Amino acid sequence: MIIAIDGPAGVGKSTVAKLLAARLGYLYLDTGALYRALAWKILKSRIHPTDQAQVTTLLPATSIHMQFQHGLVQVLVDGLEVTRDLRTPEVTTAASIVSAIPAVREWLLPIQRQISQRGSVVAEGRDIGTKVFPSAPFKFFLEADATVRVARRHRELVAVGRGETFEATSQDLSDRDRRDRTRSVDPLVPADDARFIDTSTLSPDQVVEQMIAAMSTGS
Repeated sequence: MIIAIDGPAGVGKSTVAKLLAARLGYLYLDTGALYRALAWKILKSRIHPTDQAQVTTLLPATSIHMQFQHGLVQVLVDGLEVTRDLRTPEVTTAASIVSAIPAVREWLLPIQRQISQRGSVVAEGRDIGTKVFPSAPFKFFLEADATVRVARRHRELVAVGRGETFEATSQDLSDRDRRDRTRSVDPLVPADDARFIDTSTLSPDQVVEQMIAAMSTGS
């Protein structure tokens, strides 16, 4: 069983996907972590994320794996566990840039699909229902009011000690949206058969309840 959850940043995809996976006893696949892992190696290799030629050359010499233990996910790059290093501002920005490179998306595609062979999966990202798992029986596309998304993201940054202004957070989300929605390969769009959920006024638990209700009725 594969459940696909797509949507832009700030709509609560990760929180909802984790809750749903725990509720169902499924694996939680954060595809964004794979892009972050590659971005981490690119930065460590002193390659600029916009240098598509060098990034592409790095791919054959890179291995990325996910380990699932006791409900926790660990990300390994070339055998090194780097999970805690993937949420820095530098890696986040680099991952957003790198994810627009067609060669990167094609390279990560089989890695994402291989993970689904380990068991039932709740997968979240930006092209899960359209590209990674187009045959998933249940697809959801989350959206939220732009101001709500910025406020959520800003709270996350403040919680981890980043003093970024609300305006800077808003600009960052706007830039990410533009890159995600306009990239030439697999842009952020809802699958034709995806169920929309507006999370603006809903708690994560309420979103999960809507998903479970939709799956139980097959709608």
